[in-house]
Amino acid sequence: MYRPARFLTPLFAIALTAAAPPPISATRIKADVATLASDAFAGRGPGEDGETKTIAFLQAEMAKAGLQPGGPDGQWLQPVPLVRLDRAPGATLTLTHGGAAHTLTLGRDATLGLRNPGRTRIADLPLVFAGFGIVGRFGGADYNPYKGIDMAGKVAVVLANDPDFEAGKDLGFEGRRLVIAGRIGSKFEAAARAGAAGILVIHEDSAASYPWLQVGSGDALPAMAAAPLKPSTLQLSGWLSGAAAADLLKAQNLDLAALKARSRAPGFAAFAMPGAALSADATLTATPVTSHNVIGRIPGATRPAEAILYGAHWDANGRNGPDATGDAIRNGAIDNATGTAELLEVARAFAAGPRPARSVIFAAWTAEEKGLIGSDHYAANPTTPLAATVAVINLDPHVALPAARNLELIGGGRTPLEDALRREAKDLGLTLVDEPNPEAGWYFRSDHYPFARRGVPSLAFRAGRDLVAGGFARGDAIVAEYNTNHYHQPSDSFHPDWDFTGTAQEATVAYRVGRALADSRDWPLWNAGSEFAPLRGPAPR
Repeated sequence: MYRPARFLTPLFAIALTAAAPPPISATRIKADVATLASDAFAGRGPGEDGETKTIAFLQAEMAKAGLQPGGPDGQWLQPVPLVRLDRAPGATLTLTHGGAAHTLTLGRDATLGLRNPGRTRIADLPLVFAGFGIVGRFGGADYNPYKGIDMAGKVAVVLANDPDFEAGKDLGFEGRRLVIAGRIGSKFEAAARAGAAGILVIHEDSAASYPWLQVGSGDALPAMAAAPLKPSTLQLSGWLSGAAAADLLKAQNLDLAALKARSRAPGFAAFAMPGAALSADATLTATPVTSHNVIGRIPGATRPAEAILYGAHWDANGRNGPDATGDAIRNGAIDNATGTAELLEVARAFAAGPRPARSVIFAAWTAEEKGLIGSDHYAANPTTPLAATVAVINLDPHVALPAARNLELIGGGRTPLEDALRREAKDLGLTLVDEPNPEAGWYFRSDHYPFARRGVPSLAFRAGRDLVAGGFARGDAIVAEYNTNHYHQPSDSFHPDWDFTGTAQEATVAYRVGRALADSRDWPLWNAGSEFAPLRGPAPR
């Protein structure tokens, strides 16, 4: 049945002794990134003109490496039915406070997300401040700002992140690390369950973990949802810029810092914002789209029914939302041409080495940027049952970094697989450290999460910032510059002078962990107390 975590060490060591890893090439990774992030691939938007070229390239490279098709019915592609949601030009959003109506410029003052196709027209819906907008039990206390509040026909105004953020102490929300209930999507769901007609989130760079540039420019992007589209009682959602929120709070004689302090209390109850209201008039067009996951496979030699799954999302944000220079192609060179190139390189390494005992699946997901839709679709419709999926290793790097002394573990403390990751990193002279910004909630924001929440132990990590040349000072500067100016922007484009040595280190460790698992009989678990532990079944017999 279950194998105790202490058996991980010898099994992994034995497997690696038997199968030394073929070299991972930073040069090949760089070449693949240059191709995938070129304008010819049009930003790799799902259902857009860049998808056809992208999935053809991925199939060709997987076949060239020696993989077999791993999708349904022996095909390379797994269709993923989507609905593309485009907001028509001319949408308006008006915030009333202080006795006056203030027209908000979308992308500058606020963003507007619509929930249902057709025209959404609301007039003077009252605003209700709902603290952090979190519902659940944390630290032995119940949080529900909506309890006893009639939210019908009202719009909730909430803070980003969770009560632990900036509290200076652990209130039961995992300290600085964001809990899933603090994610924006979770807040939307909680407001909808409470009966709200809409929700607005007050933006702060640190609490949101991304600057207003990313949020505002994202207002121009189409949304996508899994098909069939389900009607929503929540008519709209959006962000308020810091300046727009400050004006609203000033008119209410409210102080943001004081509101945060009040909202941290378990018994905090939402309250009306007298004289404050929201009006909107906008139209949403829904278009069915079929996108595709690209899946390759190396069949296992002795236990082919069991599989290690590597994943990376191939999509970026396509031809949408030109920047100040007029560039409308969001090439996604880092996010995630780099991770996709790593996926191909790890596949080549497996194919060049001895055939593994277990099967190994390499999946390039669609529509990660639209809500992890492609990976979630596979997790719900796997070609290898999740009950026989040994582990998931996700490749979604943050930036292209030169040689480093460390790796960053995302969402650590969840599974003994992290010990194997730490060991393989150490064997390559790398230290595994916890992610420096756990408040960003990265564990819930990439394609391993649909598997984790179904019980499959999953690893997410990335190249570290302690660079061999320049240390943390240089590494932090590279990451900060990317986050501030390029993340999800048209300027996330390929640069020929990029050094992919750190990326190759990341891919090498990913290969070694997966190779050891593929050649062992180990059945990874979750740590005791993990919310995912009860979902993990026994090893296949």
